[in-house]
Amino acid sequence: MRFLEPDGSFAPTPDAEPYREIVDALDDDALAQLYRDMAVIRAFDHQATLLQRQGQLALWPPSLGQEAAQVGSARATRPQDAVFPSYREHAVLRIRGVDPVNVLALMRGTTHGGWDPSDPANGNTRLYTLVLGTQTLHATGYAMGLNLDGRAGTGDVDADEAVVVYYGDGAASEGDVHEAMVFAASYNTPQLFFLQNNQWAISVPVSTQAKVPLVERSAGYGIPSVRLDGNDVLASYAVSRMQLDEARTGGGPRAIEAVTYRLGAHTTSDDPTKYRTREEEESWERRDPIARMRAFLENRGASGSFFADVDAEGEALAVDARDRVVKMEGPSPDSMFAHVYTDPHPLMERQAAWLAEYEASFEGGEA
Repeated sequence: MRFLEPDGSFAPTPDAEPYREIVDALDDDALAQLYRDMAVIRAFDHQATLLQRQGQLALWPPSLGQEAAQVGSARATRPQDAVFPSYREHAVLRIRGVDPVNVLALMRGTTHGGWDPSDPANGNTRLYTLVLGTQTLHATGYAMGLNLDGRAGTGDVDADEAVVVYYGDGAASEGDVHEAMVFAASYNTPQLFFLQNNQWAISVPVSTQAKVPLVERSAGYGIPSVRLDGNDVLASYAVSRMQLDEARTGGGPRAIEAVTYRLGAHTTSDDPTKYRTREEEESWERRDPIARMRAFLENRGASGSFFADVDAEGEALAVDARDRVVKMEGPSPDSMFAHVYTDPHPLMERQAAWLAEYEASFEGGEA
């Protein structure tokens, strides 16, 4: 389903009508914010790729082309919700309050996690998951806890809590994801499974992984599921908003397959020219989510000064990110012992003491 055609015209498909009221409620400021979110994070993402190419980051997973799916769903969350990302949800993090430079610190290797998920300033957003698929289990367990604690299912959308977990088409083939759905369906969790189908699990096309649309996998567990145009930010917002509210108020888990495309490489260690054609990439470039939303706003009378202001904000974020990254210092050696256990642990204490003694043995000695 979709609301916006690739040329930016507003043409809801028939299955978009149940969500029409949600989109109609968006005023000019809210629509402009959706565009701003996408354009600014793309500028940041581009700068991060440059930083990696210049040796300032060990790795970078670009989000180029997937901005609409991320921005729409993140703006659909409510402040009390919990977010479990994968490792490409840069726009989601920024919307929820996480400083995106913390992601750069993670990719630079100066931090073990990047940010404190218990800090309210980070919008109840969990850490990036590099062991793909596990985040769906974590999210389901957390959502089960919300039910057990009475923090969901009361019918109050402004107080009830929900969980949204992001994963990709590659992770959709992992056992963890299916186990998470089994438990989510069995325990009626207040949870949204948000699948970003970007067509490629590194070099494996989705056609190799599934002979039917991926949305049918979640539906097979009895989870109400919707397949939408992941390059349409309005569709992503409207469906996510409705499904999250249905989940939080006792409706049980929901699922979305956002059909999008990874215009960039899987990560900066990947070369997509080895496994996909330029023709395929060009066909998806014509469906660019930012260009689509820009055309829509221009048709509504958005001014050139607005777009110039957005461009300036994106450039400012990129410059700030570069300045802060190149000034980052490496972690202290004893940081490897922190956060291994919640409480002090004798093994960690012995190892830390040994390292300190070992390093001290070099002090004052000859090189």
